[in-house]
Amino acid sequence: MSRICQITGKRPMVGNKVSHANNKTKRRFHINLMKKRFYLPKEDRWITLKITAAGIKTVNSIGIEKALKQAQKKGLIK
Repeated sequence: MSRICQITGKRPMVGNKVSHANNKTKRRFHINLMKKRFYLPKEDRWITLKITAAGIKTVNSIGIEKALKQAQKKGLIK
């Protein structure tokens, strides 16, 4: 799997590393991605998601079921 949050859809950005001499080289700004297990009480099972810190905050505020529905609507998970 690629480095994409399965809840928010965030992905790495591309930018420049700028040296003291103002030389610019391409670099990637990676997201704070981690594997996290969530329990689905309606289905009585655990799921594992690759999720960012912002995604964890989203799940904490709106709940895992609603977050999964929104992610499915965006096409981030099946």
